[in-house]
Amino acid sequence: MTGILAYITWDADPVIFHLLGLGVRWYGLLFALSFVAGYLIILQMFKKEGIPIPLLDKLTIYMVVSTVIGARLGHCLFYEPDLYLANPISILYIWEGGLASHGAGIGIIVGLWIFSRKTQRPFLWIIDRIAVVVALAGTFIRTGNLMNSEIFGNITTLPWGFRFLRASNPLEQADPRHPTQIYEALSYLLIFFFLLFYYYRKDGKPRQGILIGWFLVLVFGMRFLIEFIKEPQVDFERSMTLNMGQLLSIPFIMIGVLLIFLPALSIRKAGEKR
Repeated sequence: MTGILAYITWDADPVIFHLLGLGVRWYGLLFALSFVAGYLIILQMFKKEGIPIPLLDKLTIYMVVSTVIGARLGHCLFYEPDLYLANPISILYIWEGGLASHGAGIGIIVGLWIFSRKTQRPFLWIIDRIAVVVALAGTFIRTGNLMNSEIFGNITTLPWGFRFLRASNPLEQADPRHPTQIYEALSYLLIFFFLLFYYYRKDGKPRQGILIGWFLVLVFGMRFLIEFIKEPQVDFERSMTLNMGQLLSIPFIMIGVLLIFLPALSIRKAGEKR
């Protein structure tokens, strides 16, 4: 730290330790922990609702596979399509980095839809419970971004600005910037607690679609707002009024609004007809 809270110098090593010549990174560890934490939380939900536990093991496999595939394809196709379409095999080089939360969201939706069809469980019932733990996973992942010194914000003079000494672009190392990873991580943590509280407030029987609805509105609403102070992830975003993250957030927010309010309006109209 330099001066009297002038800014915070951030020089965290993204690698925790090396094992057999390979670096074990904070991002990978936190990414894995998000699935462990999610499994334990969903386990308690299943026990509360009397759902067979073997179903959770199958659900976990679908979640892991759909999240990784969706996040990777989302980054490759939304942010750097020219690079990856010119060399499609590089899409598989996931260890080089490049995961997109919007792609993960799409991947999870597709994966859970397939899971729903295979197990004959209502799609909204499944995705409501997954929404709770995905909010927590967002906290882990953005903390991993912080440890990687990536996806940070614009230059700031605020005392909690971070000077990222390990930023990949040397030009971005000199000035303090908004630690948008922390802004997002804390936002997602609060959303997680809200969704978990709502679930137990309704004794594990919330109206189908309400949890995923609030998740979409709150998570992608916060993402939309924070993007205004975030550095562009790719060069083409610099000429855009709204960046790619914001454009991709809008459909999710709209779907969330519909899930929250349309069923309530339908119930109210049905009552009026009586």
